[in-house]
Amino acid sequence: MNNVSTTEIVNRVWNYAHVLRDEGVGYGDYVEQLTYLIFLKMAAERAAGGQEAENLATERWKLLIKLDGAELETEYRKTLEMLGGQKGTLGTIFRKAQNKIQDPAKLERLIDMINKESWSTLSIDVKGAIYEGLLQKGAESEKKGAGQYFTPRPIIEAIVDVMQPQPMQIIADPACGTGGFLTVAHDYIVKNTARPLSKKEARFLKEEAFRGNDISDSVARLCAMNLYLHGIGTDECPISTSDALAKEVGDNKVDMVLANPPFGRKSSITIISEKSGKLEKEKLTYERSDFWADTSNKQLNFVQHIGNMLRVGTGKAAVVLPDNVLFEGGAGETIRKVLLNQFNLHTILRLPTGIFYAQGVKANVLFFDAMPASKEPWTKSVWVYDCRTNVHKTLKENKLTRSDFDEFVALFCAEDKKKRVSNWQDSPREEDGGPSPDSRWREFSYNEIIARDKTNLDISWLKDESLEDSDNLQPPAVIAIEIVELLTAALEEFKSVEEALVEEDDV
Repeated sequence: MNNVSTTEIVNRVWNYAHVLRDEGVGYGDYVEQLTYLIFLKMAAERAAGGQEAENLATERWKLLIKLDGAELETEYRKTLEMLGGQKGTLGTIFRKAQNKIQDPAKLERLIDMINKESWSTLSIDVKGAIYEGLLQKGAESEKKGAGQYFTPRPIIEAIVDVMQPQPMQIIADPACGTGGFLTVAHDYIVKNTARPLSKKEARFLKEEAFRGNDISDSVARLCAMNLYLHGIGTDECPISTSDALAKEVGDNKVDMVLANPPFGRKSSITIISEKSGKLEKEKLTYERSDFWADTSNKQLNFVQHIGNMLRVGTGKAAVVLPDNVLFEGGAGETIRKVLLNQFNLHTILRLPTGIFYAQGVKANVLFFDAMPASKEPWTKSVWVYDCRTNVHKTLKENKLTRSDFDEFVALFCAEDKKKRVSNWQDSPREEDGGPSPDSRWREFSYNEIIARDKTNLDISWLKDESLEDSDNLQPPAVIAIEIVELLTAALEEFKSVEEALVEEDDV
């Protein structure tokens, strides 16, 4: 199997998904079943090789490969129930697990296919690459639910390259999905540390460096398996399943947050900050005394949550967020001002359109650092890199690549942001390679930002050629989404005015 390429293995395993699709098994369900069975097979392989292994998982696999028909289906269901009651990584992967393959003959064929492969002989890099390839296939095939906002790997890699995670740092993702940010951060540390990791650093990297959370059991299990195949986590699983916004962070701070919180504007639960104390209007509410503003906007609440996760003075975050976070009034304006004044919001990366499976999504990456209390604003200037205007990406013909961010990574100056140089000027270029009005990299002072209406961070300055070329106009669906975003933002404004008037009447 070592002589077979990763792509060949992924395609071989994935091809069977199409057979099961005809039986009503969705692609996401197929990846889940693969997760269960590959984990069981690996446990059996480790035990056979004299390595420490999960006894229950090993025993159940040895039983399953001997069975067929209704007995196989019955014992497989029992296996999932038994393992779901275990603790640690085992329990996370099998929590609430169900058999979605109702035809015993097809289940037997899948088990036989997995049993023929020798998974434990593969390196961690190869195992991880195979599994992530399957996750990518699942996202491409589903194109709905969590899959529609699957973070493209080139974005993750560019973000990690400028964030530069280090040994002995705690790195978290409160909306971890299938764990892309965490595994890439892990690989970055392994490959970019100039010297071999000490025993202490290697143990920390495996057992303590990463923390993930997802609200979905099914997604959390995929993440736990992904990390497991990358050599992350042992008996204690680094992935938890809960609503990240439900509890205050407290003293459980981290050094770095890398995240792409779920898109979708509204939560069914309103978060109430200590400042307003308004609890009577909603039965389903979370009270967060550490939040800066009340809102039902999930992305704005994740920004507040992530800000509170960071270790003061050293913590830093990179968060993928939709455009509305940059311009929405009311709570949005309050939160942006907190980021500018109490944090160092030093960089915004405007992402191209056409890179998510959900059509019309416009997103950005906000980079900010947690700073100690100060009377003066910590943000001196915001650097914006526009990778969107006149950049037309698609999921097939013109795919996003890591090289699309090469200039941004170089200009970011991760080692020393004081060395940043703007290559923009409001006049034609005087010399080849000099500053230009066409530059995608531009600095805006704190005073320029704070003077903008509602502290609007949705900043663009490049001439959009699609506005003048009818052949390059945005599709109607994309235009409709933009209109909805603007109308919803206006509605938020009216709601905040209404609440203010009600409060005045109550006085």
